[in-house]
Amino acid sequence: MGEQRELLAAKLRDCLKISLGRPCFLGFLDESQAAYCQDWLRGERTAHLFWGGYEEAQRVMLGFFPDYMEPDPTAFPLSAVTLRYRPEDKLGHRDFLGSFMGLGLQREVIGDILVGEGRTVAFVRAGLCGYFVDNVKKIGRVGVKLQTGFEEPLPLAVSFKDISGVIASERLDCMVGLLIHTSRGKAAGLISAGLVAVNHREALELSGKVQEGDIISVRGHGKFIIDRLGPLTGKGRLNVKCRKYQ
Repeated sequence: MGEQRELLAAKLRDCLKISLGRPCFLGFLDESQAAYCQDWLRGERTAHLFWGGYEEAQRVMLGFFPDYMEPDPTAFPLSAVTLRYRPEDKLGHRDFLGSFMGLGLQREVIGDILVGEGRTVAFVRAGLCGYFVDNVKKIGRVGVKLQTGFEEPLPLAVSFKDISGVIASERLDCMVGLLIHTSRGKAAGLISAGLVAVNHREALELSGKVQEGDIISVRGHGKFIIDRLGPLTGKGRLNVKCRKYQ
């Protein structure tokens, strides 16, 4: 992880230098990488923008712009391809990503893959759309037809499962225990082992306080968002409502 962060920091420094004269783009970045970039850029006086092709994108590019330019989503070197197939052919995100990676592509040139019924939209580095159209004929054993661009509305990026319960306090170990249906002690072990992230940043403090809107990831168990903390029960415990990303 340390080497990956050092490499990402080096790329950020290079982009900052290049952006003095022209726009420069990095990514696609996953949510953890984007969070690291946000932290790294604090204090840097530079015009930048994260963009993944649509407002709620999880995998995004980071664009740096010179002083004379306003950050502009239309300047980003990304495109979309739409894959169509029979609605009864049930395909998942892993099916598409596996086929794309089978083309010999690096993960960083592929953004979000939005899977719907009979239609999936994938965001990719600009210039790759033609390559996809020419080379992707099947996803697994399912035949697909590709075209560049996409139509609104986009397929939903994620779905959720509701979770509710009662915890002793806003402590992170309490919340993790509820989210993954385990004891507070086992939740503390996962946190101490570096297996828990809050808002895509590693969280090691057992007593750290969570807040409404926080996104909690537990390696091997999934990702969750906290919707509501409270009200207190008559015994002073905390009602919570959360959702698990499906």
